[in-house]
Amino acid sequence: SADGLTSRCSSGGRAATTSAGPKGAHRGGDGTRRRLRFLEEMELAILSGHRRIPPYGIAGGEPGHCGRNWVERTDGSKHEMAGADAAVMHPGDVFVLETPGGGGYGRAAVRQQAAE
Repeated sequence: SADGLTSRCSSGGRAATTSAGPKGAHRGGDGTRRRLRFLEEMELAILSGHRRIPPYGIAGGEPGHCGRNWVERTDGSKHEMAGADAAVMHPGDVFVLETPGGGGYGRAAVRQQAAE
């Protein structure tokens, strides 16, 4: 249950991963970064998409940004994770999840012409 998870993990918050999104007449969306610190040993499993191929842009818009997953260990090491992966988490380890940003819509030149 979610209540059981919150007693075993603490949130490090969330933030946007990009500031402008992909180019297009309408910019794509920003992804987010979430950090989850584990307070006791647990097994983590993740199933996520768009880790190797970015979300497509439409009608000439640029593709979005790929997402990423990794574990920051208490010894300072960093373990990159695949889109479908698992890891044993120890107390103090942090799981970081970066969601992909959406692709842009329309050609960027249309946006530039409208601004002029």
